[in-house]
Amino acid sequence: MGPTLTIGHMTSNGELAHTSEVPQFGLGTFLMSKPGECKDAVLTALKLGYKHIDTAMAYENEEEVGEAIAEAIDTGIITRDELFVTTKLRRPHAVGNEEAQQRCKESLVNLGLEYVDLYLVHAPPKDPYHRKPTWLGMEECLKKGMTRAIGVSNYGAHHLDKMRSYATFMPSVNQIEVHPWLQRDGLRAATEAVGATVMAYSPLARGDKVKDEKLQKIAENLSCTPAQAAIKWCLDIGCITVPKSSNAGRIEENLGSLTVDLNTQNEQMRGLDEHYISGWDPTSET
Repeated sequence: MGPTLTIGHMTSNGELAHTSEVPQFGLGTFLMSKPGECKDAVLTALKLGYKHIDTAMAYENEEEVGEAIAEAIDTGIITRDELFVTTKLRRPHAVGNEEAQQRCKESLVNLGLEYVDLYLVHAPPKDPYHRKPTWLGMEECLKKGMTRAIGVSNYGAHHLDKMRSYATFMPSVNQIEVHPWLQRDGLRAATEAVGATVMAYSPLARGDKVKDEKLQKIAENLSCTPAQAAIKWCLDIGCITVPKSSNAGRIEENLGSLTVDLNTQNEQMRGLDEHYISGWDPTSET
């Protein structure tokens, strides 16, 4: 269901190594902390045809994601090979090679999986000294088969550029906040320049902009919902996109974004940009 993208890790000779296919559209699970909330949301999504689930150790719901996956596989809703699972190394744990590997193993236990499809550093380690050894640990996770791809999240252009000096495999993904009100042309270009694909989180600006009058007018012209228009814009610019919702109706609504055609409203969507940051933004840190 839905389009897929090829991701890989740029090497020093400019080639892509460890390539894999990722469903471009998926479910985010941030702030799903009530008992059963995350499991129910993931099961709902998988039943509807979602094939990409994004979680993180910091979300404290990897176990429920794993329970939902196990139930979905056991009941024939999906197979492991069809499913793409992303999780992340917590920033406080990003302090070195061995720690990165140990925390990946812990996430695998939490999820009940033998491997994840994508493992991300959740944010640039606070201490720049830790950035190189942490990434080398991520590379070990890749080499050992604990994950099929590695990447980063909340990295700015300067963070990515610095990685060129120590990475054998550059990140396959940079997951950042991107939406029509925060289009980040420069950071998206910097991400692509190192061979990585942008993954957009909070494509609805955490819901802050769904009632934007300009977006509502665009949605009316397209005969879709404002949320569907915003999500489709992220998909159309080439981002992997993981809108979060634990509401069954919205999970289904978000899926409908795949069929929206923005062609007549592209200029209007581009005009929404106002550098609106809805949440956490380590991309500008030193």
